[in-house]
Amino acid sequence: MVKRDLVLLVLNPSSMLDLMERALRAAGFDVAVANAVSAMNKSVDESIPSLIIIGENLGGLDGFSISSELLERFPTLPIILYTDHDTTGFAKSVLRFGLSGYLYPPLKMDDIVDEVKRCLIRARKLGDWLRSEVKRTTSSLAEKAKMSEAERSKLEAIIANIQDGVIILDEGHRVLFANQSVREIFQIEGMDISGRVIEDVVSNMDVKALIVRFADGPLKYHEVNFDDGRVFNAQYTPIPNIGAAVTMQDISYLKELDRLKNDFIHTVSHDLRSPLTAVLGYTELIERTGTLNDSQQEFMRRLRGSIEHITQLINDLLDLGRLEAGFDTRREMIQLDDILKYSLDMFDTEVKKKRIRLVSRISTDLLPMRANPIRIRQMIDNLLGNAIKYTPDDGMVGVEMFMEEKQIILKVEDTGPGIPPEEQGRIFEKFFRAANVSDSVQGTGLGLAIVRSIVESHQGRVWVESAMGKGSAFIVLLPAQD
Repeated sequence: MVKRDLVLLVLNPSSMLDLMERALRAAGFDVAVANAVSAMNKSVDESIPSLIIIGENLGGLDGFSISSELLERFPTLPIILYTDHDTTGFAKSVLRFGLSGYLYPPLKMDDIVDEVKRCLIRARKLGDWLRSEVKRTTSSLAEKAKMSEAERSKLEAIIANIQDGVIILDEGHRVLFANQSVREIFQIEGMDISGRVIEDVVSNMDVKALIVRFADGPLKYHEVNFDDGRVFNAQYTPIPNIGAAVTMQDISYLKELDRLKNDFIHTVSHDLRSPLTAVLGYTELIERTGTLNDSQQEFMRRLRGSIEHITQLINDLLDLGRLEAGFDTRREMIQLDDILKYSLDMFDTEVKKKRIRLVSRISTDLLPMRANPIRIRQMIDNLLGNAIKYTPDDGMVGVEMFMEEKQIILKVEDTGPGIPPEEQGRIFEKFFRAANVSDSVQGTGLGLAIVRSIVESHQGRVWVESAMGKGSAFIVLLPAQD
């Protein structure tokens, strides 16, 4: 009797869970259900499933964090994320965390079954071979050196049938194996690349950047772009005593989907700004037509507040669209400390209103930098505004700017509620807001996405350090001009 594939559903009880279970059983799969992480771990320990479908949230835990822990134990296990709604950031997060795919409503039974079958086919082609054949035939550097020509031919034949690109490198970055998909991706059919350093074989700059990032350890997401518009996600996995395996998946369709969504948002935002400005103008004219009673004045105040909030959201979307499209080309020599001091003066009223203790330490030896002063001011304002907004009354905000090896470091600290550890990796995504503050503090969810875009357009880096109940610190690193 043929053994049936086991699919583990790690979801909260819901009608969607019932639909998935019925659909998969009808398609001939064995199905197990776990409504908690402990039940999931027990089920995995007893019998490793062929595939897992995990909900976005499970008992207060983030589905991405649960998936990451599973992939640490079982790197080739196909995992599908189920979310209640689709957003631009989900596709990127699915790729970044190394998941096989994701599902979102509306769903039909065929949609669920087709996605499960697609992920299982891909897992069999790559995962099964990578777990067994590579481990058996390349278990050590000594065994690799003694590998016979027959074994090499057999291994190359197996790799050639894998749809994704696979490259096996030794510790010196020399190519041990490369399948046909890799040759087609880089258009090197017919070349003898065995034993050659990967940088000498492939001239793509993104691949060379991947080699540089080897020292950082395993990589689950690294984009490789081509002039013809193709985009691949490269994953780097160290193999002890051998070197590393690099796998490449074509994500051009996901990038195109992301571009279409951004274009749609930008177009809609641009078309909405003019009528909103007109509505705001008419609300001001209403008060001039005659005296309003207290209730009418309150309604007008709330209406203006809502219009201003929507207008700010639209302006943020348009700014983000310009940054991502590469329109931010203005550059001139600026002193970052002058812009920071000006921003601090602008927030003085809000600081005094909340009785916040503002501590600033600005070094006097800062070098100038080549940048867009308007965007740099916008980046600093967003970080300072967030720190003040999330810091409670009588709290403390710290601002520090100093030089370190010809790089300017800006650090903005607050004593707010902090960011949950499982959400810190997503805090710079568009429209993402931490769950512990999303209801209590008003915001568009775009401020930090704009900060990251501005910093990256100036060849810098930004990251967050946070502890629950102790506050957060945002650190920006920007290159100075000698």
